[in-house]
Amino acid sequence: MRVVSSLTSTSDLLIRNAALVATVDNQRREISGGWVAITNGRISGVGTAGSEPAATRTIDATDCLVTPGLVNTHHHLYQNLTRAFPPMTNAALFGWLKTLYPLWSTLNEESAHVSAWVGLAELALSGCTTSTDHLYVHPAGAGDLLSAEISAAQDIGVRFHPTRGSMSLSEKDGGLPPDNVVQDHDVILAESQRMVELHHDRNHGAMVRIALAPCSPFSVTKKLMIESAELAEKLDVRLHTHFAENSEDDDFSIATFGCRPTQYLEEVGWLSNRTWVAHCVMPNHDEIHQLGAAGIGAAHCPSSNLILSSGISPVVQLREAGVHVGLGVDGSSSADSASLWLEARQAMLLAKLHSGAAAGTARMALEIATRGGAGCLGRIGEIGEISVGAVGDIAVWSLTGPVFAGAIADPIEAWLRCGPIGAMHTIVNGKSVVENGHLVSNKVDDMLRQHRVLAHQMQSHLG
Repeated sequence: MRVVSSLTSTSDLLIRNAALVATVDNQRREISGGWVAITNGRISGVGTAGSEPAATRTIDATDCLVTPGLVNTHHHLYQNLTRAFPPMTNAALFGWLKTLYPLWSTLNEESAHVSAWVGLAELALSGCTTSTDHLYVHPAGAGDLLSAEISAAQDIGVRFHPTRGSMSLSEKDGGLPPDNVVQDHDVILAESQRMVELHHDRNHGAMVRIALAPCSPFSVTKKLMIESAELAEKLDVRLHTHFAENSEDDDFSIATFGCRPTQYLEEVGWLSNRTWVAHCVMPNHDEIHQLGAAGIGAAHCPSSNLILSSGISPVVQLREAGVHVGLGVDGSSSADSASLWLEARQAMLLAKLHSGAAAGTARMALEIATRGGAGCLGRIGEIGEISVGAVGDIAVWSLTGPVFAGAIADPIEAWLRCGPIGAMHTIVNGKSVVENGHLVSNKVDDMLRQHRVLAHQMQSHLG
């Protein structure tokens, strides 16, 4: 097989000699001994050995699995400043939040930038090429936090989908957060529009896109949910929020709104293909099909759901119903390890536990981590697959060493059943972010030093 389409006779980058190229394209092609060519940041060719084009730069992928770059659909990057914080390592969701909000209220532009840089670097080491972030804490006087983390993503070179999050209900209003991290309704909408106008790129292959993301139905007013949906429609951007995360979430919705979370989504105008939600652990049978019919996306966050004892999302049933199921590492102070490879493995294992051994396969998990994430972000055909015209975002995984000894029959199953591993190469827009297992940037040590100082400052806020 030979599929080549290139503006020039010489590609910028050629990845060749792969044990297997798992394209995750429309046909789910898997190419033994395959190659991938990238020109001007786009995939310009995919094929079998012997049909490779000339290239300015070549990566030898002998004994490697080549996949699309992984897509992270839910995160709170700033939370790595309170990673594994001792008072909250064994708490359920609502108590966990109430204890950590006072620490997060000290967030500012410097800590937002450094935490985002470190968090995105960690993700890149796990083969992630596109990440979202749900930044919903905006303390008074903190500055422009969203722009601060966008500059970090641009410095590292990863594709970034931050969301302009918000909270408008504080403790005095019956919400969970303290007064100093919530904002006025009109300020939230005005800042949301300003961030879209300042940063959102609608072009194919965009490196930065913005979504609107009220934190959760229990931290914002119904009016803000409705008007955020209206603003997203006006600006043609996507919507994101926490949804049906655990039984407390369900109980709160019934007690406060007189309905279950899915019905509330419909009432506020969020039950549409513009929306992707985080967690989606507790939908019932009818709600699963309602979400699928609406074209909703769901960010599956297996490690966070396990650590917070939230439950197991029915991802197999959601996918069968038509929901775009992506993968999320969630905030580092709940999930603690921001490895998309680890989350893909957890997703595979939990699907087996929830829906049967045959239901959870490595190929299912790879699809969730790539193509499913593209569906959540409205970018199928652009990210999350290896096909001509898609962006040049690739992860190369070495299948050698003791952990892969004997795993010769199926490279995709071996990739996720063996390990743990990180990416050998992470390539974004045709450029290396991780090379031979190490970050390309020369700022790593300096950023880690700054991060340690800032983490000490934030955690000392509670003594």
